[in-house]
Amino acid sequence: MDNNESIDSLWRTIQDETERRVKAEPVLASFFHTTVLEHTSFSSAVADLIANDLGSSSVQPMMLRSVIKDAINSSDEILEGTMTDLLAAKEKDPSCKYLSEPLLFFKGFKSLQSHRVASWLWDNSRHTLAHYFQSRTSEVYGVDIHPAAKLGRGIMIDHGTGVVIGETSVVENNVSIFQGVTLGGTGKETGDRHPKVREGVLLSASSTVLGNVEIGRNAKIAAGSVVLENVREGATVAGVPAKEVRQDVSNVPADNIDHLIE
Repeated sequence: MDNNESIDSLWRTIQDETERRVKAEPVLASFFHTTVLEHTSFSSAVADLIANDLGSSSVQPMMLRSVIKDAINSSDEILEGTMTDLLAAKEKDPSCKYLSEPLLFFKGFKSLQSHRVASWLWDNSRHTLAHYFQSRTSEVYGVDIHPAAKLGRGIMIDHGTGVVIGETSVVENNVSIFQGVTLGGTGKETGDRHPKVREGVLLSASSTVLGNVEIGRNAKIAAGSVVLENVREGATVAGVPAKEVRQDVSNVPADNIDHLIE
């Protein structure tokens, strides 16, 4: 199955479950129709939802919808990233019962999709509009991601409130991020100054990573930790400042979502 077929299959599943939910919760029938059932494609629904959330009295949703569609249509990567983010939220979050839930209700998921548009705008030298998306995403979803930050696919931002990701940050594929996480700099320095988070990493709630440090593949950063130096592959670190407490290169913390420290 190619990517287009995968996205079409995902969209059919979302529509089918939404039709069942209309019958189960008729109070939301109009909401379900305008957000999902009236759309002919996954990309159309995504563009409409994000535009309606981020619109304002001075920038109407219709204008943003056009920009988002341009971004999505410019490259298959954006829509594929959206699909894998959605699947990650469904697979990793035990509270997620339907594929439509992240699309409709999860601000962590929606903030990632807004960032994908802002990143596309940034790469096309439309910095002012990119900053608009960043600012409105922070106001509406409580997640502040600089448009220049490089984010991969299959990322889950759970809850989302208080997540901050700085300008030169890199977050690779399949990373799980919880509320209050900061990927920041160490002061007024310029240039490449933010963390590089490799594949499979778990960033637990309220953990902070500062400076141009590398969080190795499949590492775990314990809740409330402050990381100021590189973390090697498969390591679990905890504390302020964070220290290594164990290493297991075979474990994938981003998938297991185990915040405990043995």
